[in-house]
Amino acid sequence: MVSRGAGGAGGAGGEGEERGVELENKLSSHTPHTHDGEGDFYMQIFCSKQRDMEIVQKSFKIDSLRILLVVTIVGLIGTGTFLRIRQRTAIRTTVKDLTVAVESKTLTIRVEASGTVVPIETVNISPELSGRLVALYVDRGDRVKTGQILARMRSTELEARLAQAKAQLAEARAEHSKLRSGNRSEEIERAKAQVTSARSKVTLTAKRVDRYRYLVEQGAEARDKLDEVISEDETTRAGLLEAEQKLQELKSGYRKEDVQQAAARVRSYRAQIQQIEAQLDGTVIRAPFDGIVTQKYASVGAIVTPTTSASATASATSSSILTLTKGLEILAEVPEANISRIKLGQRVEIVADSYPDRAFEGRVRQIAPEAVVENNVTSFQIRVELITGKSELLSGMNADAIFIGKSVTDALMVPTVAITTRNNRMGVLVADEGGRAKFQPVTVGVTQEGKTQIIQGLTAKERVFIDFPEGIAE
Repeated sequence: MVSRGAGGAGGAGGEGEERGVELENKLSSHTPHTHDGEGDFYMQIFCSKQRDMEIVQKSFKIDSLRILLVVTIVGLIGTGTFLRIRQRTAIRTTVKDLTVAVESKTLTIRVEASGTVVPIETVNISPELSGRLVALYVDRGDRVKTGQILARMRSTELEARLAQAKAQLAEARAEHSKLRSGNRSEEIERAKAQVTSARSKVTLTAKRVDRYRYLVEQGAEARDKLDEVISEDETTRAGLLEAEQKLQELKSGYRKEDVQQAAARVRSYRAQIQQIEAQLDGTVIRAPFDGIVTQKYASVGAIVTPTTSASATASATSSSILTLTKGLEILAEVPEANISRIKLGQRVEIVADSYPDRAFEGRVRQIAPEAVVENNVTSFQIRVELITGKSELLSGMNADAIFIGKSVTDALMVPTVAITTRNNRMGVLVADEGGRAKFQPVTVGVTQEGKTQIIQGLTAKERVFIDFPEGIAE
């Protein structure tokens, strides 16, 4: 209708102009062939027609402008209505494209954590005493058994001390045996003979004293001779007393204190021998458990001085000979928010960076009783026992530990990108009846595989925004 109206206005104006031009041509064509009176008459007619034609043209122009104005207004109204309808359709299309439905599914709780393959037990093997390493029987990567000889230290000085201590022990044992057994019968008989001889001398000197005392009284002998005989008698009596005491000692045996002292010397030498033998045994380095040699710090000929920490590299002087590790496990760090979902014995899937297409099995062996805070992040160390992958995994490898928890039926899940916060509250944007976004507070659960569990705040029939274009936000 609009195009026809515009065309009609144009056609009417064109016909008026054609008639005016035709009349003008006719008048101009007759003008040269008339007389003066007729010329004035026709001139008047021409001027009158010219004025009429100008009026007609003005009338057609005004009508054309009016029609054009009406057509323009109608077109604008129609365009606005079309744009509003199109905008509503576009909003409905945009809401559908930019939202997803809340999904209800059976959810198996899975807690993921980063970890590292580490030895279950690590020991730095060192000698008990400082010394020179004279033999080394293993190298890095060797597997050893409990009690296997790994190395030997020099033991020459200890062997010499051991020989000396054994000789001293033999001497002490002989002395102790002698004291404990007592004197021989021959020695006792000899002592008895000495007592008998001493008694005979005492008897003889006693008679001589009596005789010289009588002679002195009779004046037949000098006093000095008597004194000499008396002195000899006293000496023989003292010899008799000594002989009798010696005989008594031989009959009684050695003193108890002497026997105890000899026994103590035996025990002392025996202890020295045990100490030296222990030191000698310490020069033979044995494996304390079944394991793998992971580091070597000393070479044959090096002086090794034991300390509580291992040397960084092999050198002329080292504090350890080698490092021995026992078994492998996964050491994972679980955030504080997920620690309540970890239980002892829980099944774990292990994916190592070196084996991205394989999943090894494990189970929770230990949960650290104390948290570790690093970069203001609180986490707990979890030790995972390996069930499979013991031969494939190596110490130091990076691995992801996936802790498999219980299953939850009818769990509501939304894409994690749909979770947002407003005024320190966690929630999602849902579409209202008009297609506009409305903030809905929610309580979230676990997050895994790009989706987050909604515990409270949504139903399975609702849709949540995963993108927020202009014009539809609340």
